[in-house]
Amino acid sequence: MREMSANNAVQGGQQQQPQKHYGITSSISLAFPRELDHIYTHKLTEAMKPFGVFEDEEELNHRLVVLGKLNDLVKEWIAEISETKNLPLSAIANVGGKIFTFGSYRLGVHTKGADIDALCVAPRHVERPDFFQSFFEKLKLHEGIKDLRAVEDAFVPVIKFKFDSIEIDLLFARLALPAIPDNLDLRGDSHLRNLDIRCIRSLNGCRVTDEILHLVPNKENFRLTLRAIKLWAKRRGIYSNMLGFLGGVSWAMLVARTCQLYPNAVAATLVHKFFLVFSKWEWPNPVLLKQPEESNLNLPVWDPRVNPLDRYHLMPIITPAYPQQNSTYNVSTSTRTIMTEEFKHGLAVTDEILLGKVEWSKLFEPPNLFQKYKHYIVLTASASTEENHLEWIGLVESKIRVLVGNLERNEYITLAHVNPQSFPGSKEHCNENDFVSMWFIGISFKKVENAESVNIDLTYDIQAFTDTVYRQANNISMLKDGMKIEATHVKKRQLHQYLPPDVLQKKKKSIAEINRNSNGGGSKRCSLDGNPLDSSRDTDSGTPFSSPTLVSKPSKPNIDAEDSESITPSKIPAMCVDGSPPIDTSGKAELGMSIPVIGSKPVADPVVKSAQPPAGSTIPTVVGLNVIPRLTLPTNSQTAQMLLNGVTSANCTTPKRPHSPSMEESPKRLKDTEKLTVSDDSTFKEPYPPDNGGQEQDPGQVLESLGGTKPMPIPTIDTSRSQRLPSKELPDASSPLPTSNLRVIKNSIRLTLNR
Repeated sequence: MREMSANNAVQGGQQQQPQKHYGITSSISLAFPRELDHIYTHKLTEAMKPFGVFEDEEELNHRLVVLGKLNDLVKEWIAEISETKNLPLSAIANVGGKIFTFGSYRLGVHTKGADIDALCVAPRHVERPDFFQSFFEKLKLHEGIKDLRAVEDAFVPVIKFKFDSIEIDLLFARLALPAIPDNLDLRGDSHLRNLDIRCIRSLNGCRVTDEILHLVPNKENFRLTLRAIKLWAKRRGIYSNMLGFLGGVSWAMLVARTCQLYPNAVAATLVHKFFLVFSKWEWPNPVLLKQPEESNLNLPVWDPRVNPLDRYHLMPIITPAYPQQNSTYNVSTSTRTIMTEEFKHGLAVTDEILLGKVEWSKLFEPPNLFQKYKHYIVLTASASTEENHLEWIGLVESKIRVLVGNLERNEYITLAHVNPQSFPGSKEHCNENDFVSMWFIGISFKKVENAESVNIDLTYDIQAFTDTVYRQANNISMLKDGMKIEATHVKKRQLHQYLPPDVLQKKKKSIAEINRNSNGGGSKRCSLDGNPLDSSRDTDSGTPFSSPTLVSKPSKPNIDAEDSESITPSKIPAMCVDGSPPIDTSGKAELGMSIPVIGSKPVADPVVKSAQPPAGSTIPTVVGLNVIPRLTLPTNSQTAQMLLNGVTSANCTTPKRPHSPSMEESPKRLKDTEKLTVSDDSTFKEPYPPDNGGQEQDPGQVLESLGGTKPMPIPTIDTSRSQRLPSKELPDASSPLPTSNLRVIKNSIRLTLNR
């Protein structure tokens, strides 16, 4: 009895002690978990097990063995390089070298079969060409290493390989140190001094991951909650930084912020509070895990007071390690709307779960995008060989957010919802040897009032997207014969011509299929315009990918009129432009647009030929040789760099564009553009929950506190520095401009929206 009383007294004393303060605000609740909360947490764990989110002890040990072997290989290689560079023997013995991990593996939330993101850190005398040459050759000779490939010209250069069946993405960074000790801590900002920009990008993943783990009150509760949220996001189709949703590091930071606000809660409570907090969050107030700090290294950081482009970010989630970046600059108006609705849906489901009405499995039920909308754009990418196809769809997928941005700026489109999963294409109207992938974008049109019908022209929106893809493919010397993109408008009732019945019907997937999708589903593709901000790089699962299969292609749907709110194509001639870049037939430049390929100058007296349109509303773009339109870039250097890196205004709050470039009326402005003037500290405010002495607030109080606008003080940043770089870019030299012309066959999509 005395021992029990003593234990209770100790626990009571611990509860009364002031807790360490986490985050930039006080906690919403310091309440400790009840027995019921532990029961719900156990049920949550059991509900996640069928999805393959937990790795057994044998697999975990295998990963540790592989990483140990890789670490030994790195040390051996660095010693060999040091010898060739005539270092003294005493220095060679202590030169070191180390492998660091980051992303989902470092956070402790990796799934079965997931890859490992790793970083090779070398001393100052080892250079990047050594890594991609001599170390690459050393890996090639190792019998346990398969599927070795180097992507040296990527935004974040990487070597990819399988080591004893474990997929590894290995980055490289050299520090300004004569040797790399085994106890090196990368969190210190001093390590960034005198480094080139590629090394800073490579280090960013490890530094952000370590900082997140340092800023959460309980790592185990954080990990279990993050596993649940990542599984939920993948199942609901909103896990993809590349397509404008959130990637792994962004979800980790949102969960970490929830843990800071409820530091003593267990996973079941934290999942519920996650949905409560972010369903009420007043975007674009940023999510910050700590106060931004200035390290006087003059690196570009996220700061809307200094960088005007940062003021357009719709859903800023700021990385905690210097240089602070927005990990969600790909988010568009449509994707933010979709995610906000999913937060609200998650809150409703978890409310029912915690009332005992439903089980946790309901939270992980997938939606059916193909039953949600009346109209869809089917985007098809094809190539003549499997190798070319993998490269091509990687580029096309990385640019789909450009198409979404173009569509949502059309004044008659209220939402463009891309399904992150791609599907193998069909073959009836393609070469039998072609490899095809399809993506589906659900479209919501604005209801038309006081008009019998409205003509909508999507030609300009889609053609701008295809031009962007071809241009970048040409810039990186990827464009080959047979690489094509085609966009087609279909209605919901015509989807059966493109997809099998089990996809269209709301059918629960088998556990085996769930596991495949949870782990990425197949070969990973490297984004060619890689994201420097999301240090997970969407590698934990990203978007599921199935290798294309040779199946027959359905005939093109016959688009006919519907009784109400239907869209039908109008009969117009197709345009074939020979030897000139795509031009606006109206001869008028569109104002307020930021599409990478717009701004090209028409060649004098282009030869224009008229042709009959094919059946169906289709925009094929046929590629001949490795040629592309000549383009004139904007004179503003920042804008030019942004366009060359594939960053468009899809993530900015830009005016809606009239549906056709030939229209004379000025574009409408959105309300957000009136809010560009920002006071010194106002953009760093976060919903400010008051300290409640550890008592739980009711949802009404939480809503009120989250809606607060009290600005948060941050250290003053020197704004006198001239030409500060935009924070979302850590740029290299701009990509070369194409020098040849592309023969493009244009077919217009013009639709009629009826009352």
